[in-house]
Amino acid sequence: MSIISLIIKREFIAKVRNKSFVVMTFLSPILFVAVAGFIGYLSSMKADTKRIAIHDETGLFAGDFLKENKKGGEYRYLNLSEVSLSALKDSISKENFSGLLVIPKTDSERELQSKIEFISNNSPSIAFIENTQDVIASKITKINLQKAKLDTLAIQKAQGEVNIHLAKASGEESLKGLNEIKIGIGGAFGYLIMMFIIIYGNMVMRSVIEEKTNRIIEIIISSVKPFDLMIGKIIGTSLAGILQFAIWAIIGLGLMFAASAFFGVNVGPTARISPELMQSAQHELSGMAQMYIAELWNLPIASIIIGFVVYFIGGYFLYSSFYAAIGAAVDNQTDSQQFLLPIIMPLILSVYIGFFTVVNDPHGTVAVAFSMIPLTSPIVMLMRIPFGVPWWQIAISVSLLFATFFLVVWFAAKIYRVGILMYGKKPTWKELYRWLKY
Repeated sequence: MSIISLIIKREFIAKVRNKSFVVMTFLSPILFVAVAGFIGYLSSMKADTKRIAIHDETGLFAGDFLKENKKGGEYRYLNLSEVSLSALKDSISKENFSGLLVIPKTDSERELQSKIEFISNNSPSIAFIENTQDVIASKITKINLQKAKLDTLAIQKAQGEVNIHLAKASGEESLKGLNEIKIGIGGAFGYLIMMFIIIYGNMVMRSVIEEKTNRIIEIIISSVKPFDLMIGKIIGTSLAGILQFAIWAIIGLGLMFAASAFFGVNVGPTARISPELMQSAQHELSGMAQMYIAELWNLPIASIIIGFVVYFIGGYFLYSSFYAAIGAAVDNQTDSQQFLLPIIMPLILSVYIGFFTVVNDPHGTVAVAFSMIPLTSPIVMLMRIPFGVPWWQIAISVSLLFATFFLVVWFAAKIYRVGILMYGKKPTWKELYRWLKY
């Protein structure tokens, strides 16, 4: 057995036998589901009702706001136009009401549009302000139409309501919100890659720092080349990460099979729902669940899983080379902080690019460009794969990623070779550059 194989075996066994690795492998999916459920529960909780006093001197708008109470929203409107304005302002100061909407009497509706005032101790939400403006604007529009002697009822009937039904080229019906599901899946895998890179990259760095601090490294390199040691650490730790992901994938697929069996959906890429069910399911929760599960099976699941493994390996190898070089260059984790920010920034940028660009235009110039750049491609490309990516783009992206890894690992090995024997001095960027020339 080669030296690198022995190092890989040692690093892999050391990681998987760690109690924290075993516990988190099975506890993480449960924690993830629990947190998602808790967030869903919090979002479903009704907010405290806020009382809004209305002082309408025109007598035109209070009735429209009182109709809003029937919708059972977060705000409850009270018509207190008979109460003096000064008394209502005192009530706001004493927090008897959450806010006061003052609609003064003016000579014209046009003048009124810029005279309305909302008084509160706290800044109101954007949604509340927009809803209030819409109610008042709708009423003013109706008044203007009546003054112009236009039939408002006929105009209201003439307004069209369009509900576009989505369909695929094959003739199957599709679902609204499917893009959000795709970006959610891609984003989840992208976050997993970022977490894996940071967590396991730090493991590599800590392992190097620990061996260097304990002076064990001096004994190890007497029989092992520094480059072989670095590669063995990186590969051994990556195999532990792949094993952890494989366990999570099995658990996730098992849950999808269970959900499919529960809702009666055919499993596989040919999952179908009958047209009759597609029509009736618009009003049935269980039918909607069936359609969404069927669409999930129609996603390129194999491409997503294979893409995750490939981009995890490539991204992890690339960033772990940086982490190993940093671990060799410093004596403790505190000194490593100055070097970690430039490494983490591309990962953070990838996530922002994914959620703010890929979700809107997965095949746009920005999304395609950043899915090719090696430092950002592991996350951005994985967010694009659920939308369908041409094979040649994936091939170019993967080739650039691994080519960059071999280039970076060559430079990182130079720093690693010198740094593991340097003690008692905090390196600077200038010194790291000098080490590259050795």
